[in-house]
Amino acid sequence: MDLAFAARSGKQPLMTPELQARIQKAIDDNEVLLFLKGTRTAPSCGFSARTVEVLDNLLRDYATVDVLSHPEVREAIKEFSAWPTIPQLFVRGEFIGGADIIGAMYESGALHEKLGIGGGAISPPRINVTPRASEALRGYVGDADEVVVLEIDKEFQAGLSIGPKPESGVLVESGGVTWALDRLSASRADGLSIDFVDTPEGNAFKIDNPNEPPRVRALSVEGLRARMERGETLRLIDVRSPGEWETARIAGAELLDSQLHDQLLDLAPSTTLVFQCHHGHRSQRAAEQFAARGFRQVFNLTGGIEAWSQEIDPSVPRY
Repeated sequence: MDLAFAARSGKQPLMTPELQARIQKAIDDNEVLLFLKGTRTAPSCGFSARTVEVLDNLLRDYATVDVLSHPEVREAIKEFSAWPTIPQLFVRGEFIGGADIIGAMYESGALHEKLGIGGGAISPPRINVTPRASEALRGYVGDADEVVVLEIDKEFQAGLSIGPKPESGVLVESGGVTWALDRLSASRADGLSIDFVDTPEGNAFKIDNPNEPPRVRALSVEGLRARMERGETLRLIDVRSPGEWETARIAGAELLDSQLHDQLLDLAPSTTLVFQCHHGHRSQRAAEQFAARGFRQVFNLTGGIEAWSQEIDPSVPRY
């Protein structure tokens, strides 16, 4: 749920009693509240994105405030919490900290405890290593204190590197080497298979991950029109701003807000979701969020409403 703050007019002090009261009310009214740059579905900085990734891994619902849409809140919240950076997390009225603190608490399991949820302890994932991959990895690990660091990001792109044993995270013994994973990577790695194969570019590690969610597929405007004409059941989700929505829209589209976001999450994973924006960039990010939640029929409209106006329906205004 993204919270909105009413805009103030004219030049005003950084922190007024009225603004302080509004911030305090938002914190009091929401058990978990995150002040971030951007929205939950489209964070606008790496620190906010990482924090959303952590919270999404733990919670289905929590409230957010986009400080980029509310410049007065962006500065005032720093004074309110005596913390100089964004994002900022509050849990049941208590200020928890910024991105680094939230990340460290997540890795240690302390964030689970603070949120009052289980799962603070994590079981080491099963990693299956072929004999050929095992031999290759042992050749790279040259020191007894070195480990293979395995990182799996939210798009399930995997990265391997060699480094010293980290102070936190999850350690796994497999293939004759020690693997080190952070908590998020470990939650995505169970059943992972690693091989060492020949490719036209040379030898390379091949990683197969059974946990990888369905990918977002591209859908042309012609393809969308054909599906609509056939009467296929789908939800066309517009992720643009309300102002853009008022300027131009595709018939049958729904404007994504916090209420619709929550409604979509309650749908069956087999529901066909088509995301669109102006040119197809913002909608790609939003579509990836839903694919990561387990939806199997997720599409991004190539070219967005601009392509729809040019190629399908010229009556839709261009801007």
